[in-house]
Amino acid sequence: MKIRKAWTQRLEAQCCRLAVAVVWGWLALVIILSSLAPAQADTRANGPVLHVFWSLNCPVCIRQKPWIEELEARFPGLRVVEMELSRSDQFHAVFQEMAEARGVSAAYVPTLMFGPHAWVGDTAAQRAEIEATIAAQLAGEDLAPRTGTSLRLPVLGEVDHAAASVLGMTLLIAFVDGFNPCSLWVLTLLLGMVIASGSRRRVAVVGVSFLLTTALIYGAFIAGLFSVLAFAFALPWVRWAVALFALGFGLVSIKDYFWYGRGITFSIPEGQKPGIYQRLRRLRQQDMSTPALIGATVAMAAGIALVELPCTAGFPVVWSGILADRGVGGASFLGLLAVYVLIYLSVELAIFGIAVTGMSLGRMGEQHGRALKLLGGAVMVALAGALALRPELMEDLTGTMILFGSALGLAGLVLLAHRIKIAG
Repeated sequence: MKIRKAWTQRLEAQCCRLAVAVVWGWLALVIILSSLAPAQADTRANGPVLHVFWSLNCPVCIRQKPWIEELEARFPGLRVVEMELSRSDQFHAVFQEMAEARGVSAAYVPTLMFGPHAWVGDTAAQRAEIEATIAAQLAGEDLAPRTGTSLRLPVLGEVDHAAASVLGMTLLIAFVDGFNPCSLWVLTLLLGMVIASGSRRRVAVVGVSFLLTTALIYGAFIAGLFSVLAFAFALPWVRWAVALFALGFGLVSIKDYFWYGRGITFSIPEGQKPGIYQRLRRLRQQDMSTPALIGATVAMAAGIALVELPCTAGFPVVWSGILADRGVGGASFLGLLAVYVLIYLSVELAIFGIAVTGMSLGRMGEQHGRALKLLGGAVMVALAGALALRPELMEDLTGTMILFGSALGLAGLVLLAHRIKIAG
């Protein structure tokens, strides 16, 4: 019994020592973890911060959000601070102050700021640049403000490369759109009939009224189109739908060069042309007063604009889709829209100037319309491919110009080869 009792006492003593050791071990572990946790928290708290200004009403922001949420997991040490602007004005002053410090406008979302850098919108190129900048900062590299990111343009002054690419794309698309065979056919026919009256004043009144009405209707159509696409582009399949529309529109235009008027076409229907002729002839009446002439021209231009809308809708759909995809909106869109309409009308303004000064004007024949269809269709197909497969091509002004130049050059070669074949 004594041996068993002594053995039991030794066992209890060992258990007590083991329990004490376990308690001390747990205490030591708690102390170590408690000392490490604040250090880790401080590392994230004091680490680099990505500020994200966004809005619930912004479809581009909604589309960008999953990528934003992944950044903290992909870059340990990065802290993402999201500030939503539509529900209150709590962050408006912060947004304004940080934007001014980085030389960007506090008018558009999404806007991301990291160190001295700021990005407005959401493109693949921007995401890659943001990730590279974050990785460089976490690797210990100093972030200096970007240099060489702006261009000085006539009239517009200093603009950054992102704005320059959007502006350049707008100028190119609007210029090609301006050579629309439907609108040019109507304008040359209109001015030709009014010139027959022999009155330069009548030509000026009719021409100005027609062009202003066309500009207002076309601008309103594009603005309404953009307002729809700006929200629709939050859905991933909408880009593909716009690209498919552009591809179909472009292929039909190219088809019209080889088989004019056969099958599906986006030209003015032949059944509508007698009515257009009749409306135009009314403007030659000599007894019409100037107010009556303006009213008749405006009514005629509005009716014709609606008739030829299917012929002119291709480029506005693509252009609006690209702007929606890149997050352009607000005052920036309105400014670009004004530029688009002005450049679109530049060709018609030149024709109008020739008609007023020379009081003579030739009419656009079928061969001219077919050539313009081929050129416009080639550019449309190129834009469709870029929008669907390589949208980053249009994020750089050089890439945009190469895209347009290649499409127009290829169409020009087709025209040349076809003419050589006909002549031979």
